[in-house]
Amino acid sequence: MYDTILVATDGSDAANRAIDHATDLASSFDADLHAIYVVDTTRYGRSVLSEAGGVLEELEGRGAEVLEDVAARTDVDLTAEIRSGRPDEEIDSYASAIEADLVVLGNRGLGSGPDEQLGSVAERVVRTAGRPVITA
Repeated sequence: MYDTILVATDGSDAANRAIDHATDLASSFDADLHAIYVVDTTRYGRSVLSEAGGVLEELEGRGAEVLEDVAARTDVDLTAEIRSGRPDEEIDSYASAIEADLVVLGNRGLGSGPDEQLGSVAERVVRTAGRPVITA
């Protein structure tokens, strides 16, 4: 049913639930598992990030740590990707590039308030992705 699964993470609790779910699905379907971490440049602005020496590299380093944690938590082979930009667009772009059959992500990330049922990134991915999406 699924040959390629993409899980998006920001290191949040909801993203960790998504990782567990994506890992289980990849294992069950013997699917390729990809993980993506997106540095949200829309939050800070590219000009701020480029002027503030080392900030982008620091944020990408955080992403590398999060993806290393994902790899350590799963026994499924994992392909990891770090991108910069608008998270929903980068998730969709990468999903298209790898021809993902499914995208799995947390229902809300680090930037969402506790009362939100669905965070803005998750909502945009669900609404615009050209493939099935599961939120956890």
